[in-house]
Amino acid sequence: MLSWCLNGIYLTVLLLASPWLLYRRVVQKKPVAGLFAKLTGRLTRRHPERPCVWFHAVSVGEVLQLPTLVADFVATHPQHEILITTTTGTGFDVAQQKFSQHTIGYWPFDFTWAVTRALQTIRPEMVVLVELELWPNFLLAAKSLDVPVVLINGRISANSFRGYQRLRLLWRQVLPALTRCAVQTEEYAERLMGLGVPAERVIVTGNIKFDRVQMNRRNPKTEELRRFFGIGDHELVFIAGSTQETEEAAAITTWESLRAEFPQLRLILVPRHKERFEDVARLAALQGHSVLRRSHVEGRGSKVEGQKNDPPPSSSDSQPSTLAPQPLCLLDTLGELGAGWGLADVAFVGGSLTNRGGQNMLEPAGYGAAVLFGPNTRNFKDIVGQLLACDAARVVQNGDELTTAVGQLLRDVEERHRMGHAAREFVQTQQGATAKTLAVMAEVTPVVASAAA
Repeated sequence: MLSWCLNGIYLTVLLLASPWLLYRRVVQKKPVAGLFAKLTGRLTRRHPERPCVWFHAVSVGEVLQLPTLVADFVATHPQHEILITTTTGTGFDVAQQKFSQHTIGYWPFDFTWAVTRALQTIRPEMVVLVELELWPNFLLAAKSLDVPVVLINGRISANSFRGYQRLRLLWRQVLPALTRCAVQTEEYAERLMGLGVPAERVIVTGNIKFDRVQMNRRNPKTEELRRFFGIGDHELVFIAGSTQETEEAAAITTWESLRAEFPQLRLILVPRHKERFEDVARLAALQGHSVLRRSHVEGRGSKVEGQKNDPPPSSSDSQPSTLAPQPLCLLDTLGELGAGWGLADVAFVGGSLTNRGGQNMLEPAGYGAAVLFGPNTRNFKDIVGQLLACDAARVVQNGDELTTAVGQLLRDVEERHRMGHAAREFVQTQQGATAKTLAVMAEVTPVVASAAA
């Protein structure tokens, strides 16, 4: 009865949203990614004869948490097929890049027929949900089919907790379907237990985001980006990554304001969403800057928008003070920001001067960059609090403060290095959650547990 009531609510929402969906499809040319597969629960397997573990990561941020965990799992469970699903189109694209050897699909909408069909088709030994992706009909269907469901790297913000509490009668019926909950902090554990997850099923494992953080600035992927953008060892690099609208403009203004004082300063912009790559390139060009785009894979100087075909001189051609204006660098590809942060002397983490709630600041911290972000970082409240407590990052309230902070850090080399060292040391002290999470997963089913042994 509960499942069909939920179906009715979902259908009502879908009908109300249909004009907007049609507008996106016809006018904006932005169809809902994987709509048919989501509505029907259509998923496929490459190796239906093998046991399967299904990992679900909502979007890019969650997908990027999985490589180390999945690789370690596969190393001890080579007989298992891995299915990875996402909800967003960008998440799907990144998953295909990062996990080409595994099966990629879209997570079904939470209609009874869709989730049941998906589970019956996949027949997973275990479903692994990243962070907090809890859908009532899916959990109820998994329970009825005796499919274990494990929440990993679980977190639930104060706002989300209040929202779940309003429907606590529903969640008290649904959340006991979770077999295990591996969560980041004691605070998150208490919130999940308060919503109805049995206490014996909740384990604090830490945050697996720390374990995937690269710390070697000379890793091959970062070095390849350095060569592509023609960044010399003497040059300073300011990266604004995971940015949203208005934040790129603030970063460009900062760069323009400081270039006379620091002619060796380079700017790399990395918009959060691929739909905005063209808009950001146009914004830079309209402000009079040549733009070197990573998506033009022929390499440096092969296509610099807003500039003649002659490439700008390299660092070996002249002294920094006499260099011709360098192009603005646009990292307009998916999945390369993690390596790109390794180029940063100063890093601004976007989604924080807007109402997005911030993006992951651990990657620039791990590389030892001096990390800046805006005041709106609710998505990373705990990490932000810890970084600020270590004096390993700074908050800027607006574009003007961003310019001031970047300028101060470029002038004060000792402070810049101190901040970077503190950030990197903080990341190192937090690692180890992946091994604990794998241990929780190994407890869940006899098949997985025996394979791990």
